[in-house]
Order: sequence, then structure tokens, then C-alpha cells
Amino acid sequence: MNFHHRHPHHHHRYHDHGKKQVIRDVPKGCLAIKVGQLGEEQQRFVVPVIYFNHPLFMKLLKEAEEEYGFEQKGTITIPCHVEQFRYVQGMIDRENSIHHQHHHVGCFGRA
Repeated sequence: MNFHHRHPHHHHRYHDHGKKQVIRDVPKGCLAIKVGQLGEEQQRFVVPVIYFNHPLFMKLLKEAEEEYGFEQKGTITIPCHVEQFRYVQGMIDRENSIHHQHHHVGCFGRA
């Protein structure tokens, strides 16, 4: 029998340079994305996967496709101002809370 010991809070990834980077866990049902325009500091957000089906979020993904193409590697980057993303996030959250009467606690917000 093989038993695998899992660390609940961190995973480690080794880069070519041998440096170890700690990657924060993302709650089940959520994805980490980066938000920010070229020239501004990008911020990391953890969002529920249901966002990806919402028309407002799909518009942001289309902008990312137009900006970066499908060659983008790693974390999805949304090329809009952080304030604009927070506004869209708030609209989606309000709409989802009205329709579903529950929240994905632990998913929302900046990571």
C-alpha cells in the first residue's frame, strides 16, 4: 500500500534556477487569476469557476484573448484596471447572491 502525505496549506514548485516557490492553495471550485493593465502592478484574485460562464466575465476573457492570444502560459491574466475588475466582480456577486441565495465563502476577494 502506498500512502501519500499531503501538506494541507502549501505545494512547492521548483523552477529552473533551483529556487523553491510556495504556491498558495486555491479553494475547490475556484481559480486564481491576475488582473492589471500593462504598466500597472497586477493583483491576484481567487474567483469561483462559475464566473467563467457569466457574460461579464466572458467579456473580460475575450479581452485577455485579444491582448495575449492563446499563447498565454500560467495564470490567466485579465488586462483591465483592478478597479474595473472589482466593479465587474461586485456585479457578478450581487447577481449570483440574488439567484442562488448562497456565497462561495473562501473564494471571493484578492489573494
